[in-house]
Amino acid sequence: MIAATEISLAEGRLAGLSWGRESSPIWLALHGWLDNAASFSRLAPLLVEHLSIRIVAIDFSGHGKSQRHPAGADYAIWDYIQDVLDALKSLGLKRAPLLGHSMGAGVACLVAAALPERVERLVLIDGLGTLSTPAEKTAEQLRKGLQGHRRRSSRAPHYADVESAIAARVNGGVTAIDALTAEPLVRRNLEKVGEDGYRLRTDGRLLRPSMVRFCPEQVQGILNAIETPTLLIEGDGGILGERDRAQQARSAVKPLRRRVLAGGHHLHLEPDAVAAVSETIVAEIRGNE
Repeated sequence: MIAATEISLAEGRLAGLSWGRESSPIWLALHGWLDNAASFSRLAPLLVEHLSIRIVAIDFSGHGKSQRHPAGADYAIWDYIQDVLDALKSLGLKRAPLLGHSMGAGVACLVAAALPERVERLVLIDGLGTLSTPAEKTAEQLRKGLQGHRRRSSRAPHYADVESAIAARVNGGVTAIDALTAEPLVRRNLEKVGEDGYRLRTDGRLLRPSMVRFCPEQVQGILNAIETPTLLIEGDGGILGERDRAQQARSAVKPLRRRVLAGGHHLHLEPDAVAAVSETIVAEIRGNE
């Protein structure tokens, strides 16, 4: 399997992983909420081998080994667009394909809608658009956000060993994930603490409620603006399915091609599902060459 290389971008602000030759065409990979660049550790080597590309996966700010936002700053989803633009600048790219999972897929959609000249194509994995709050609940969302931001941040969880940290992710995750799938994510997100075990690198502020979100109409408007060729790969046990919001989101992206594969929300990282994800992406790219 093609080994990953640690990289540093944006003058050290962003960390990440890279697979493939530096001279090959670059795809920028964007992970989900509370995940990190290791999200692509099983898919990237397959795509590199079959498409002769280089994949650069960043850790979003506050995630993995990237720097945290300064004290007092928030983590709104649109702030991650700056991470994408800074990464592209560091790599010397005017435009690139974006490979995004979950929240990373949402960020990729924002970039493609606002700055279409920077995005060559979208490959989205079990994510489309962003979380939204109905306009009539804006005050309620703001209240949750303010209360969350005023609370003192709790200490990062400590674990006696890696296995305990993996078990915590499996038992406490927002979406279902098994230990084998979670292992690469958890290992990248841990740092050794003396002789006392490990603690999470993730910025605890990421768990705070957002103070402001797009409303559903804004999300639909963003998706309507996407003109970039888009492949959406969903897990049949993922978070989209035939829910009303998911159907509306898919119908809003005119250049979208949808494929549903066996797997869960992290199907691109699931050992039994990742090969099918790779084959689907490769077939789509080769079919459009």
